[in-house]
Amino acid sequence: MKFGWRGALGLALSAGALWWTLHGVDLAKVWSVLAASNAVLWIACTITATAIFPLRARRWAALLEPVAGRLPFTSLWQATAVGMMMNNVAPGRAGEFARPFVLSRSEPTVKFTAAFASLAVDRLFDGVIVLLLMIVATFDPRFPHDSPAATGVAHSMRYAALFLTAVLVVLATMVFAPQTLFAAYDATAGRLTPKLAARIRPLLEGFASGLGVLRSPRLVAEVFFWALLHWLCNAFAFWLGFRALGIEAPLTAALFLQGIIAIGVAIPSSPGFFGFFEAAAKVGLGLYGVSETQAVSFGLGFHILSYIPITVIGAWYLTRLNLRLSDFSGGAKAT
Repeated sequence: MKFGWRGALGLALSAGALWWTLHGVDLAKVWSVLAASNAVLWIACTITATAIFPLRARRWAALLEPVAGRLPFTSLWQATAVGMMMNNVAPGRAGEFARPFVLSRSEPTVKFTAAFASLAVDRLFDGVIVLLLMIVATFDPRFPHDSPAATGVAHSMRYAALFLTAVLVVLATMVFAPQTLFAAYDATAGRLTPKLAARIRPLLEGFASGLGVLRSPRLVAEVFFWALLHWLCNAFAFWLGFRALGIEAPLTAALFLQGIIAIGVAIPSSPGFFGFFEAAAKVGLGLYGVSETQAVSFGLGFHILSYIPITVIGAWYLTRLNLRLSDFSGGAKAT
């Protein structure tokens, strides 16, 4: 994969975030905390954290049903594993392209644009569920209501809700009134750049077809269920990591923390989101009164243990599918 200025920017930002996270923290104490932690609970944490990826693949089956029927779970799981591996080893969130690319290779009936569009809906459900779970966490009496920072984060969730609502309106327009949207596109881009607009129009139509899941209340409910299970499983993995380190924080703290981390890793960063993940863990756990040493220990320990399994699994599937990293660069240019 090409490492351009975006990759360099992400790497620089990650380095800055990692420096801020470790600044003033005694790494010897961090190592001592990790060395004295509960290995059995860490193993359970790692297994639970890895289980979210098959759940995401299962959710993808419902998202793609309107355009491709019920696809085999094996194809969806392999594409998901490769995509998550690519996010961990390549810059620029390459996994968001790799997932639909691999699926369209293994299932030729699935158009790349439709598969890619389904990921937009996938991320929308992620945002809604994570936001809802963060709101649930604020109702826990143990939520740090006396902390201005925590209150500020809770207040900012309102703006996040408005943003998600705006995205949903745009996607709903593409689903229920596509001709209106295409007519507006033809009237603007079609007149300004006719040749380019003619090439992009089929891509927009394919993208709109990938949003078909929003037409079915049954499929929306199914996707919501699997998304909710995904993020509850992820939060439970966080909580197991808390217990492994002896961090006395409630399960609702894990619900809130995963939202903070989701926001943190949305910033351009290095492959694997190193730096921002640890920084978000330090900030999120700090709101609950967890010491910097324990918070950084959790961020480093959980991140590394959750990083390794899916990266190895994805690399294994990459070789089984006879793919190379260069294939994604070539596929991107072709698309």
